[in-house]
Amino acid sequence: ICDLSMSTVREYTGRHEYDGRIEDLSPEGVRAGLSGLGGPPADDPHDEAHLAAFERLVRLELGELELHRSNPLYHIGALDVSCYDREYAPADQRAEARRRHLAAWPDAVDAAVAALDRVAAPVAEALLPAAKGLTADLEPQEGSGEPQGGAPVGQGSDPVVERALDAHKRLVAHLEAAAADGHRETALGRGALERLLGTGEALEADLGRLEERADAERDRLHALLEEACRRLRPGRPTAEVVAGLLEDHPDADGVLTEADALTAESIAFTLEHGLVPGLDGECLVAPSPPSRRWALAMMSWAAPYEADAPSRYYISPPEPDWPADEQDDWLKVFSRTTLPAITVHEVAPGHFAHGRRLRQVRSDVRRTLHSLSFVEGWAHYGEEVCVEEGFRGDDPRFAAGVALEALQRVTRLAVSIGTHAGTMTVEEGVARFEADAFCYGPAARTEAARATFDPTYGRYTWGKLEIMALRDQARARWGAGYSHARFHDALLRLGSPPLGLMAAALDEAGSLDPLKGPSPGSRT
Repeated sequence: ICDLSMSTVREYTGRHEYDGRIEDLSPEGVRAGLSGLGGPPADDPHDEAHLAAFERLVRLELGELELHRSNPLYHIGALDVSCYDREYAPADQRAEARRRHLAAWPDAVDAAVAALDRVAAPVAEALLPAAKGLTADLEPQEGSGEPQGGAPVGQGSDPVVERALDAHKRLVAHLEAAAADGHRETALGRGALERLLGTGEALEADLGRLEERADAERDRLHALLEEACRRLRPGRPTAEVVAGLLEDHPDADGVLTEADALTAESIAFTLEHGLVPGLDGECLVAPSPPSRRWALAMMSWAAPYEADAPSRYYISPPEPDWPADEQDDWLKVFSRTTLPAITVHEVAPGHFAHGRRLRQVRSDVRRTLHSLSFVEGWAHYGEEVCVEEGFRGDDPRFAAGVALEALQRVTRLAVSIGTHAGTMTVEEGVARFEADAFCYGPAARTEAARATFDPTYGRYTWGKLEIMALRDQARARWGAGYSHARFHDALLRLGSPPLGLMAAALDEAGSLDPLKGPSPGSRT
């Protein structure tokens, strides 16, 4: 499984035996990788179920659906060298790994061009900026002839970098051709999306039921937002209040400064309220690498198999050459109402805190294989926990921000279903984000376009709802013995489990050492 997802397990799990290597995503390489799947069962039954779900997902994604032929993101992620920026090892070791990785680009690009024969034009259009951003720190700095991370380009330049840049041009040209001449159909189909959602989560996904839950959640969130807005501006329409709140944002440089202060505040609150037992470590705020600016914000944590080092909370600023009104629309995403909620999600008790607990788990399966629906669902759930526990309780802007962020994510679920069921165009998705999630301009377009290449990005809301449902079960079963600390400890002891396997937390609570878990599985 790891051999087919080197980029993911290298960065998010810390399996640095994959440093300097790129998974072979050519048609032949994928067939060979799939033929190598299988093996004896893991020793622990829960780990075996977890492992089997991931094996089935790999077979579905790359074998049956062949997404590596239609989705350039698989290849962009494999090529990305920004994973070597974090200080997980001495600088010279990371530089050498990065150089080996770049040396593998020509073959990897050949594999990508051979594989990507089904790319829809809207997908190519959406991902071209990320593909072009792969070389941002390889190109010469203006006026210096020096790449940002290596030797000068031109006479005496590093031939590895030159060959990598030449290969990159082939990839970009291939995607530009797809953007110009590719087909326009982006829908996977309802059945394919249901299987893509459910297979790796060890449960059945019913799009009709998910649509109903999304609509109900949207209505609940609108009510929470209206209540917060009434506290802020009694008698004023919610849309007017939200518009004013979003206008109050820092400039592009100020976003990072304010996010840094919020990072410290969210960690302190999580520790004070015991929301993630065992939380430790350091988290730094930094601008997103250009290759990752398809996402507004993200966490790159100190991974479970690495020596300890700071995690990075990445934020994507607006591009400096955008028109002023587009920059302003983008910065509304990081308003002083929404940035605290984003930071709680990315840092604590969200992704950063979750990453710290993953370092303490001993099962190889649980440390290595992470359900994205759980990972994102946990961080999204953490936002609401902070509201419940009184984070900035005297400032209704925080509750409003959590509601606004949640409306964006529940809209992702609705738009992903509409896009891949074939009932919604990208333009209709943009309109849905503007109408339901108060997300405008290039930010709304980015969100709607993401559905075309990230079909399961509704996982945030789905994961949150499943965790909240499990919490209700824990309260019913444990009665007076329930606490957030006990529930969170039991749940995170499972690592990042498929949603269909989370209920094991209710059985294991109190029966295992929370820092050890069961014995390691044997097959990863």
